[in-house]
Amino acid sequence: MSSDDLEASLEQVITRFNLGEYEIAAYLAVLQHGELTASEISENTDIPQPRVYDTVRSLSDVGLVELKESRPMKVLAIDPREAFGDIQDSLDDLVDDLSTRYTAPAREPEAVSLVKSRPTILRYLDDIIETAEYELTLSLTPSLLDRFESQLAERRDAGIAIEILLSPASAAPNPDEFDYNSVATTVKGRRGITTPVVAVADGNYSMYATRESIRGDTDRYGVIFNRSELGFLVSGFLNTVLWTTAEVIASDGMELPFPRRYGTIRRCISDLTALDGEFYATIEGRDVETGDHWVAQGKVKEASFGPNREIATLVVETADGLVDVGGQVATYEDIEAYEIQIGRDEPPTA
Repeated sequence: MSSDDLEASLEQVITRFNLGEYEIAAYLAVLQHGELTASEISENTDIPQPRVYDTVRSLSDVGLVELKESRPMKVLAIDPREAFGDIQDSLDDLVDDLSTRYTAPAREPEAVSLVKSRPTILRYLDDIIETAEYELTLSLTPSLLDRFESQLAERRDAGIAIEILLSPASAAPNPDEFDYNSVATTVKGRRGITTPVVAVADGNYSMYATRESIRGDTDRYGVIFNRSELGFLVSGFLNTVLWTTAEVIASDGMELPFPRRYGTIRRCISDLTALDGEFYATIEGRDVETGDHWVAQGKVKEASFGPNREIATLVVETADGLVDVGGQVATYEDIEAYEIQIGRDEPPTA
């Protein structure tokens, strides 16, 4: 397709879909009822009576409704498959031609990004799921679970530990009808619609988005922490505020093999407190006081939570003595852990 033809096709598609608020309201009302007069359209919508005639003639001009010149004039619905059939073919051809001219932009990673576009937010969510190496924690709506089900199943098969929080819990699939264990190691449900959409890969690459932004509301936003240490803010919020106020729907986390890797100390302690036997740890992080890189190895002596999981305690017995392990921005512990590895018989190789 030549440049002139491409521009003409693009203009045609945009013009066809350039419907205003009144056109959309009138079209949906007629579509639902099959046939309406002008006064009935006004009664079924917020369109002022004087504006109805211009509105329906606009719809007629683009082939979405049929006008029956009678007294009073009647507006007839047209089967959408007929009304949009030609434009669908044109749109498919247009997208193919536009794709041949598309040059992918160089997306330089930034520590923190504010995004408002729903497609962009979903693209980052997809990327976080794909790039997780060993740990993935998500807060999703049931519709997002459906959208990413096959992708999550692939990551689960790859050995990724996946925790999913679904809200509203009342809309979550019935465990008798949906195989939660195929997509996650643990799934919880949270009441209501106040829970944001959150994703954290390996404790650092993370995303926080309002539910409204996922629905396409451009007045709302999503925040991306692209492999930034600030990602612990999202992880901490998810683990302490959201996860602790949800009820278990399904759990199969104990089936993961050892050694295991953790990006968050709370998930590590959750596993250790649920399992029996002795455990050995390799902790990579930095000295809380000096900032020096530190790898601590030894037997796990203590693993516990305080009330509401706000305090997490992990103590490792090393050759140099006991070491208190903390998560990111630790202050009372000896080491701020970046990554934790847990083994059954000996400390995993760093």
